[in-house]
Amino acid sequence: MSALRAELKSWIDRAKAGETVIITDRGVPVARLSGVESADLLTELVRDGLVTEPEKSREPVTPGTDIDSSADQRGGGIFSRRRR
Repeated sequence: MSALRAELKSWIDRAKAGETVIITDRGVPVARLSGVESADLLTELVRDGLVTEPEKSREPVTPGTDIDSSADQRGGGIFSRRRR
């Protein structure tokens, strides 16, 4: 566990690369660190009812865009309703 704490980024990079890392505490396996494929994860979350797919696609908001103007583009939102 101490090696994991000291070099966490390195271990995460290895998991991202496809390696499975078994984490032990005093020689006893306690956890497994492995990478995830985002498409598969999203599919699982939808299947389990934890997230829903969007009803329609939206234009991405450009970084630095004012929140109120992006809410107006989306047809409202909590920020624009508060101003009215």
